[in-house]
Amino acid sequence: MSNEQSRKLVEDLMKSEVMTIEPLATLRDAMKKMRENSVKSLVVEKRTDSDAFGILTYTTILRTIIAEDGDVDLVNVYDIATKPALAVPRQLEVRHAVSLMINSGIKRLIVSSNNELEGILTMNDIVGAILEKLDD
Repeated sequence: MSNEQSRKLVEDLMKSEVMTIEPLATLRDAMKKMRENSVKSLVVEKRTDSDAFGILTYTTILRTIIAEDGDVDLVNVYDIATKPALAVPRQLEVRHAVSLMINSGIKRLIVSSNNELEGILTMNDIVGAILEKLDD
């Protein structure tokens, strides 16, 4: 990552429009929403103001389907989501977000402020920005 790229802030690369899902939705509901919106993850909404956001990914879904023998109607999103999801502030330098992702073995970070959802940052967003810079 170039020096100029590493000085970019999370807010420069994050997606502000984030697909969310209610915690008590079923796994079937989540899979349907992901397919309809062509996304690979959903942010699980907080149940209360002091709760944490969760994240639901394809990997989590596949693990659950195998463990539950394919029953997608009895499992709630809240029970299987990774929670709390790792979150970073929008003013963080991207290089620190990348370091956190690599060290934690994850591909997505929630962007939040005062425990409110502001966006999502993915490895695809970061790599896409690097590739765009190479085309300049």
